[in-house]
Amino acid sequence: MIFTTLLAAAAPALASGGNTGVSLMVHAEYLHVGPGEIVRNALVQVDEGQIVAVLPGRSAPDGALSVHSAHAGMIDASARTTQAPSAVEQSKEIITQLSVQDAIDPFDPAWDRLARTGVTTALICPPDLNVIGGLSVVVKTAGAPRLEGRILEGKPILRGAIGDQPSGGNSPAFGRPRDYFARRPTTRMGVEWEWRKAFFDAGQAERFPEADFEGADVLRACLKGDVRVMIQAWTTADIRTACYIDEEMQREGYGDLDLVIDAGAEAWREPAFLQRTGTPVVLPPFPTSGRSGERSFMPWNTARVLKDKGIEVALSCHGETGPNARLGDQAGYAMRGGLTFDEALAAVTTTPAALLGVDQRVGKVAAGMDADLVLWNGTPFAATSAIVGVVAGGEVVLQPR
Repeated sequence: MIFTTLLAAAAPALASGGNTGVSLMVHAEYLHVGPGEIVRNALVQVDEGQIVAVLPGRSAPDGALSVHSAHAGMIDASARTTQAPSAVEQSKEIITQLSVQDAIDPFDPAWDRLARTGVTTALICPPDLNVIGGLSVVVKTAGAPRLEGRILEGKPILRGAIGDQPSGGNSPAFGRPRDYFARRPTTRMGVEWEWRKAFFDAGQAERFPEADFEGADVLRACLKGDVRVMIQAWTTADIRTACYIDEEMQREGYGDLDLVIDAGAEAWREPAFLQRTGTPVVLPPFPTSGRSGERSFMPWNTARVLKDKGIEVALSCHGETGPNARLGDQAGYAMRGGLTFDEALAAVTTTPAALLGVDQRVGKVAAGMDADLVLWNGTPFAATSAIVGVVAGGEVVLQPR
């Protein structure tokens, strides 16, 4: 649908198109302000890092960046820029009170790579070396030199994993231990047990305060839905386990987890579990061979299957650096698998923004939102188009060429 009304109605003083207080102007022949919303010949006015107006039916004034198409900066809900073992405390399997924020390097070249490929906001999680690794943080990929100036306040997200990875570095605790990795879990079943025990112990400690322990308050906040729980689960068996844990906590009266599955390559196999628990999925990069992490299989139409079941889907490039691993490429692949353009656009903008609790600032092009824009020389996500410019927080990080 093409909207020719003024989208900046909240700021009527700007409707005249005057440039007072405007530091940057972007003109797009086709501006995708959000999924299903297109403005023709739109002029986006930016000042102090925010969009101040979106004006339809305008010609490109002198000094404006002029491109064929534009949309909101993309959001990667599993960017995985901080994956070193030192980025997570491994002395225990259950770490809930620490945040990955202290392990992030704001000068990592990965930030520039993400920004220049159109990803302006990213969720950074602890590496999945523990069963529960700690709290995640939402970060702008460009902007202030200090990390504190780039963090977005969204819904708190506790990160963990089910599958091979959390138990992979452990060894059976027989004889004299060599280090603290001589411990359980050493199997998938043991990983599941750690999850269940953590939540049960936290719930019991609320009833019996003498049994309380460090980090139990975070687990109880998860059970109340105040902290979102993101679990890496590649295979259908592990996705099923995560949903069972959620249902078990409800059945036993401990609470209802606000669950998100990351890396759900095999979510297409048993979507009924995700439907009945209302669990959204962050999909990993589409594999050319069909095989993804932990021997999972992910067909091209996975996103289409999930959307048809009413399951929210976000796309991620999982920190991969190959030529076809960019987030815009993932949206194009999802369209080949059956998503419409608007569904693919939502999967890299509005859906992850809502999942991370930052949809009041990013994900759409509108007055008052952060000035994050991706500029294309053709139709976004098409094989014949390319990103030619990126604006992040009102700053041009990739100059249109």
